Amino acid sequence: MFKLVIIRHGESVWNEKNIFTGWIDAPLSEKGIKQAKKAGKLLKEKGFTFDLAFTSVLQRAYKTLDLILEEMNLNIPIERSWRLNERHYGNLQGLDKDETRNKYGEKQVEEWRRSYEIRPPAKLNEKQLEYPEIKEGLVPFTESLKDTETRLFPYWLRAIIPKIKEGKRIIISAHGNSIRSLIKNIEMLSGEQIAKVEIPIGVPLVYELDDNLRVLNKYSLE
Repeated sequence: MFKLVIIRHGESVWNEKNIFTGWIDAPLSEKGIKQAKKAGKLLKEKGFTFDLAFTSVLQRAYKTLDLILEEMNLNIPIERSWRLNERHYGNLQGLDKDETRNKYGEKQVEEWRRSYEIRPPAKLNEKQLEYPEIKEGLVPFTESLKDTETRLFPYWLRAIIPKIKEGKRIIISAHGNSIRSLIKNIEMLSGEQIAKVEIPIGVPLVYELDDNLRVLNKYSLE
């Protein structure tokens, strides 16, 4: 049996302000720092340890991971990848969520946020300057949940699954929608099913998997 731990980063300062964040590199809030430390303490108390960690290149995810490992007194290899980044929210990034609902209507905003295939309005950006490792044409201007899954899935297959099958004890610190993309594949859910799944902030999700990576058990640590 393999165990995999996945955690959504602690609250960021933009979560705190109720702002669409996406690829904007918002830092953790004070509450988010406490959430990350609490997660680390819980994992240590429950006897967890890790050999390897994966995270995104956005600080709210990798700082959450750093704080967890610090609480656990662990010094392990960490791999960061843009493929684990949050979904790119296009032109919604930086907007207040309530004001956006007032402007476009609750139904439209929830469709942009929660549907599997619908993208928010695109926003031209300069992310290529910040992500030189991303090939031209792959930098998103907006993403649906399906798009997020599409760019994450090859990384899951190539980088993470082989390490799980080697018996490495792994923790992944990522974001609401990149975690939805992982869970969709782990639990073999439909697009409609995963769009309705809520991912709690700062709570470790534990998967116990068989030799074929089918789910034997799952639970959260709170």
